[in-house]
Amino acid sequence: EVQLVESGGGLVQTGGSLRLSCAVSGLTPNNYNIGWFREAPGKEREFVAGISGTDSTHYADSVKDRFILSRDNAKNTVYLQMNSLKPEDSAVYYCAATYSSSDYVAEFGGEYDSWGQGTQVTVSS
Repeated sequence: EVQLVESGGGLVQTGGSLRLSCAVSGLTPNNYNIGWFREAPGKEREFVAGISGTDSTHYADSVKDRFILSRDNAKNTVYLQMNSLKPEDSAVYYCAATYSSSDYVAEFGGEYDSWGQGTQVTVSS
């Protein structure tokens, strides 16, 4: 059974940083694609960033140059380092996984099979 557990959310001031973690179980490191999505009140869920099974990455334009993905295979965990945070980054952040060993980074929620429970990120102005 695939399980994803997010952590690291919280309250931060504008310009601050947070690091979200997505701990993965049930999948072998580098055999899965992880996507980060966020959902703010009244808005649709949107793709934030993704990392492929071969560590290719793709970022939404809104977070490019501010957010950085990384993977620790020993811990089977993917990290989303979020810098220069803005109030519009406030949302519940979810990580999602799908089996993949290719370079392709899935950007649509329907491409993912497993989801975490979400972690709240609030950026105060």
